[in-house]
Amino acid sequence: MIAYTITVQDHCRPVGSWLRLLLPTAPAGYLHQLLKKGHLAVNGATVKESTLLLLSDRVTLKESARTHQFLAAAAPFLDILFEDSWLVAINKPPGLPMHPAAEVGPDNLVDLATAVLQERALLHDPDHPSTLRLRPINRLDRGTSGAVLLAKSSNAAGMFGRMVMEEGLGKLYLAIVSGRLPGKGEISAPVEGKEAMTVFSSIYTGRETSLVALWPQTGRMHQLRQHLRHIGHPIIADRRYGGKPLPTYDGHALHAFRTWFRHPDSGQNVDICAPLPEGFLDLVQATAGPSFEQLLAELPRLTPP
Repeated sequence: MIAYTITVQDHCRPVGSWLRLLLPTAPAGYLHQLLKKGHLAVNGATVKESTLLLLSDRVTLKESARTHQFLAAAAPFLDILFEDSWLVAINKPPGLPMHPAAEVGPDNLVDLATAVLQERALLHDPDHPSTLRLRPINRLDRGTSGAVLLAKSSNAAGMFGRMVMEEGLGKLYLAIVSGRLPGKGEISAPVEGKEAMTVFSSIYTGRETSLVALWPQTGRMHQLRQHLRHIGHPIIADRRYGGKPLPTYDGHALHAFRTWFRHPDSGQNVDICAPLPEGFLDLVQATAGPSFEQLLAELPRLTPP
């Protein structure tokens, strides 16, 4: 058996996503069989692809020549959280735009993810180059990190687009904001002249910053950023909306932590969790101090107030 201990970087990562990062060139069917046959265990128990890994969990993986072959592959630079034949969910890093943007260079999530999936398909089927082109189902601002859903075809984009219009996406964001923001409540203030509402709950209040959970009830552009400024607690590093500058962080301290929806093809409920990026974890630790690990343990249990 090969054993691993989960660190803060993979806290709240789904098992399936962790396996993809560990064995980046392995076919999806091979990863599925590892779980189905119980070749991977967490704290001695068999698990599902959607099981969330938590800090200090012990993961064991059965050794084989083929597994070692996949382990030798270079680590991917694309953090895939969930994938099926219809869509792929990516953990977008802060500072990376969704689409080409002249002010930040040519790199963007849609093109990078499309290239990675095309290269992977070519690896498994060299005689049939992939024509895959990903299309965003939801979008995040360039400075915001977290879960982004991308459709694998125009048909999938249309199907998920209708689902979003009719049922919406469930969303939970985490933010580090300026000042002490205790308690919970609602922020109801128009955004660009349109009705907008955000439900919030303070998770931890430090001396100068607070970690806040946010559930947007409407989907206006920059809603969370504007609402937090509206109540006098702007997001750290969000200079556009009054946040304190943070030159060491490539974005602002807002993270799309959890996204859930009913899959329009299977009808099953899908719940996707995105681990916090390293710089965001540093901000959480600076806010929480010695309560850092206790605070991390609370994140998987967050529910709307």
